[in-house]
Amino acid sequence: MDHSRAPVLEALQEFRRRGDVVFGPPGHKQGRGVDPRVAEILGLDLFRADVLMLNGLDDRRESQGVLSQAQELMADAVGAEQAFFSTCGSSLSVKTAMLAVAGPGEKLLLSRNAHKSVIAAVVVNGVEPIWVHPKFDGERHLAHPPEPDDVRRRLKEHPDAKGMLLITPTDWGSCADVKGVADACHSFDVPLIVDEAWGAHLPFHPELPAWGIDADADLVVTSVHKMGGAVEQSSVFHLQHDRVSPEVLKQREDLLGTTSSSSLVYATLDGWRRQMVQHGHDLLDDALRRAQRIRGTADSLPGLSVMGREVVGAGFAADLDPLKIVIDVRGLGTTGMRAAEWLRAERHVDVGGSDTCRISISITHSDDDETEQVLVDALRALVDRADSIDGRSPAAVRLPEPPALELEQARLPRDAFFGEADHVAAEDAVGRIAAETISPYPPGVPVVTPGEVITAEVVDYLRSGVDQGMLVPDAADPSLKTFRVVAREPRS
Repeated sequence: MDHSRAPVLEALQEFRRRGDVVFGPPGHKQGRGVDPRVAEILGLDLFRADVLMLNGLDDRRESQGVLSQAQELMADAVGAEQAFFSTCGSSLSVKTAMLAVAGPGEKLLLSRNAHKSVIAAVVVNGVEPIWVHPKFDGERHLAHPPEPDDVRRRLKEHPDAKGMLLITPTDWGSCADVKGVADACHSFDVPLIVDEAWGAHLPFHPELPAWGIDADADLVVTSVHKMGGAVEQSSVFHLQHDRVSPEVLKQREDLLGTTSSSSLVYATLDGWRRQMVQHGHDLLDDALRRAQRIRGTADSLPGLSVMGREVVGAGFAADLDPLKIVIDVRGLGTTGMRAAEWLRAERHVDVGGSDTCRISISITHSDDDETEQVLVDALRALVDRADSIDGRSPAAVRLPEPPALELEQARLPRDAFFGEADHVAAEDAVGRIAAETISPYPPGVPVVTPGEVITAEVVDYLRSGVDQGMLVPDAADPSLKTFRVVAREPRS
C-alpha cells in the first residue's frame, strides 16, 4: 500500500482548495464565527480543519472512501487485518470492545488492575466480571499484569466466560506476556482483548515490547494521543482472526460512539500513521537513546530509584517499555504526589503520573535535547531541594499488604451501582458493599469497585492517602469522610 498517502489530510486539503461554503454543522463555519479572543489563543486553523466527514471531507454516501482508505492504511501499517478509528478516546473504545465480546449477564475475564473506564464498562454493559488478579510487587507497592497461568486457571473455573480483557502496558510501563495469555484464551476458543492504550508506538521499533497484534491478540485498542502523535481522544481498534465479528464491533461502536466524529482526530491519526511508517524507526531510535540517558542520570541522583528491567528478571513483568521512566521518590522523604506538585509549581515540569511512591515520565518521539535538559535539571533541583517540599512523609500513607487489595466481589457491579445506596461515615463502611468506584487518580486504577466488600485496611489506606494529597475524583465524597454503600434494606 502507498503509505505516502494520507487520505483524510488530502480530503481536507481538497476541501480548502474548493472553497466550499457550508450550511450545516459545525456552527462556527470553519472559523468565521469564532470569537476573536478564542481564535487568539487556539488559532483559526484549528477551526478551519473542523469539517464534517459527510458532505464535507466526503459526500453523503462516503463514495470517495476517505475514512475507509485511511483505516486500511493503518491496518497495513501495524499488521492488523482491519482497523477502525474512534474519536471518543480509548475509554469508550474499551467499553465497545468489551460489549462486542460479552453482553449483559455474561462473564468476561478482566485484569483487576484495569483502568476505571473498564469498571465503568462493567457497570454499563452489565457483564459479570471474573477478576484475574495482577502480580503484586510488595517492595514497590505496584501491580504488574497477570500471567498466562492465572488466566488459564480462571478459564478452567469459568468455562462459560466469553473472553478476556488484558491491560498492557500498564500506566507504569510493565508489560504482560500477551502471546502466553492469547494462547491460554485460544485454547478455550475465546478471544483476547488487549487494552493497549499506552502502546500505540510498539509496532514501530524492534527494541520495544511486542505489540498485541503481533502477539496474536484478537482485538487491540490503542490510544494514539498517549505515546503517539495524534490529538487527545484519538483511538484505534485493531482486529484480526474471526473470534470477534467486525460487524458486531461496528454495531456496538455505533451504539456507544458519537455521530459527530471529529475530523481533527481522523486527520491526526492519518498523519501519525504516515509519519511512523516513513520515519518511525529513526524517531523512536532517538527516543530510546534519550530515555536511556535520562534513566542513567535519574538513577544516579541520591534519593531517586528508577524502575528498570529488574522487575522482568524478578518475574513481576514479562517486559518493560523503556520509554516509560518510573522514579521512586520515597528516598527523598516525600510522596510521588508531592514531588509532582513541586515539579509543576517550581520548575514548570508536568509529569505523566504520580502516586504515593513514585512519579512517571513518558518519553516519546516528540522529545528533543531541550526537553531532555529541562527534565534532568528539574530532577536535580527536586533532589537538591527535597527538604523544602511539604514535610509530610510517605510513611504517613498506610499502604496495605498486597492480599488486602483483593476484595470480595459480593454483588454484581451493575446491581450495586444502580441499586439503593446509603452514605455512611468512613469507619462505618467497613464490611459494607461498595456502591461506587474509588480510583486514586492518576493513574485511575480503582481500589474499590461497586459490589466489593470494603475492608478496614482499604479504608485506612484511602483515608491516609487523601490526607497526603491523593485525589479520588470519582468518589461521591472525594474527601472520603463518607462512603457510598449498598443500602441494607430496600426502601419502600
